Amino acid sequence: MAKIYNQAYLKDTIVPLEQANVGIASSAVLYGLSVYTVFPVVATKNGLSAFRLRDHYNRLLNSAKIIGIDTFANNWTYDSFTQAVSELVSANQFTETVFVRATVHVTAQVAGAKSRGLETQLSLFAYEAVPILSPTGVRLKTSVWRRTPDYSIPSRAKVNGAYVNSVLGKQDAIDSGYDDCLFLDALGHVCELSASNIFIVRDGVLITPKSSTDILEGINRKTILELAADMNISTLEREIDLTEVYIADEAFACGTSTGIAPIIEVDARKIGFGATPLTKGIKEKYTSILNGGDTSSKKYFTRFDTQFPQAKDDDTAKDNWG
Repeated sequence: MAKIYNQAYLKDTIVPLEQANVGIASSAVLYGLSVYTVFPVVATKNGLSAFRLRDHYNRLLNSAKIIGIDTFANNWTYDSFTQAVSELVSANQFTETVFVRATVHVTAQVAGAKSRGLETQLSLFAYEAVPILSPTGVRLKTSVWRRTPDYSIPSRAKVNGAYVNSVLGKQDAIDSGYDDCLFLDALGHVCELSASNIFIVRDGVLITPKSSTDILEGINRKTILELAADMNISTLEREIDLTEVYIADEAFACGTSTGIAPIIEVDARKIGFGATPLTKGIKEKYTSILNGGDTSSKKYFTRFDTQFPQAKDDDTAKDNWG
């Protein structure tokens, strides 16, 4: 289990983690009516910086809008959201890169099955940036459960309650001796893992499921597509059949909590022939960006004034992304 830092944010203030609670009669608890995002706050010699913070704020807005949670956008601007994150950073005085989970909870009590005009609260807490999948290689099992379709609970909204689908898929994979599951949509096309997007490589082209294939429009997925363009790597966003994954030259999973993890096996079939030059190149570029060692890093980061005492002389206090 990852270490959780002991200062959290709830009800517009910093509180001890054990006091950051949402009521058992709230819609967040009764119906899973919360939306969230997770982003890294990276430790560098110049201070602490959040990766793609505006994109993560916008994802909270969009997730809330899809579900019909309308009070968050009325109460929280990007500036006020950034201030809350800054307070969390300052209160915990991180000395290493961490993940921050930001959640909008519908806290109205016994409100019934509805979402509009209800009280919401923003919570923030931080935990150790431990990847959820092995960076050296991942074994996948095609899930017996299908990804929830856009006409049911849309995957492009990060809704807490919808992650029961991910739990079902991943637990089945673990029970079967694999690391994670690979979801298909209702038509049998490849979607994503339980909490990561997927890319495959065929004939030098980087391919990922298109956004209409019941996937989360991942922020790291977006970053990888941008990096691939910078590296003159051809990309495609299209439907992918499961058998294409079986015969891919390379495949990898990506996400905030994943980083980039090579997929080495799917349904007892080895992927490629062991060499992963394109995956390796993208991962090196991505790692350099996340650690602030790339010249294009600055545009991705929101820097906080907080300094911490144990920084190294290079650009990072601790490398969590290799």
